[in-house]
Amino acid sequence: MKIAIAGGSGFVGSALTKELLKQNHEIFILTRRQKTDTTNGQVHFVEWLRKDGKPWEQLHEIDFFINLAGESINSGRWTSERKKRILDSRLQATEEIITILGKLNAKPRALINASAIGFYGTSLEETFTEEYEVSGNDFLAETVHSWEKKASEAEALGIRTVLCRFGIILDTSEGALPRMALPYKFFAGGKVGSGSQWMSWIHIDDVVRGILFAMINEGLDGPVNFTAPEPVTMDQFGRELGTVMNRPHWLPVPGFALKLLLGEMSTLVVEGQRVLPKKLIAKGFDFRFPTLHSALTNLF
Repeated sequence: MKIAIAGGSGFVGSALTKELLKQNHEIFILTRRQKTDTTNGQVHFVEWLRKDGKPWEQLHEIDFFINLAGESINSGRWTSERKKRILDSRLQATEEIITILGKLNAKPRALINASAIGFYGTSLEETFTEEYEVSGNDFLAETVHSWEKKASEAEALGIRTVLCRFGIILDTSEGALPRMALPYKFFAGGKVGSGSQWMSWIHIDDVVRGILFAMINEGLDGPVNFTAPEPVTMDQFGRELGTVMNRPHWLPVPGFALKLLLGEMSTLVVEGQRVLPKKLIAKGFDFRFPTLHSALTNLF
């Protein structure tokens, strides 16, 4: 199949591209800079987000379009300027994709668009599934709401649209896990904040497999939670991490200290939400790593 990916060189995009190449698909990666294919013609780089560009001219007969583009939310304090970049990067990339899709004579079978469980806001008591339609009122929720609204414009073009609401993605090289594991390496791990806040997580392998599942499963559309079926509290996560790494779980990190250090971005670890993947389970998706123990044991 021919598959176009925006954000193909990012955290999830790199893992997804690697798997798609194993399956001998033809990949078209949208990039801001011209690059050279080193895969014997299996990967093509298409320049986009240029005022004079016409990327759709190189994207004929694309079977699936995957949008993973957007500035990372984890790489610095959320200043007003940075929050604007986080939002604008997602909306501008998605707007460009909608334009490209509109220009294509042969429409792809689906648009698979990244999103986040940040849509739901934070809560200690609620359990969120895709049936929960009211977004939260914090920065992440408002960002996700606007992002999904823009991506959903593809539906007016007759294109099935899947909004992948990612939880905290676990991988040893990128994402949140390396930072969370670092204190444990130095025997200084412990609960973060109260420890009672929920952490809805998913192994990177299940993210990739879930995207492939969403591509070929025509019964999936709209919001789809990409989280493992067994969320845990932050304290439970820390204890399991310590066990797998053979390190103690004893030195707590006060929530107020994280708020002083990280500012508004501290909500990523001090607060949380319990999210279940109801749609994936209903469609028969088989999680390779359904429990935190299985995921961390595999990664470490």
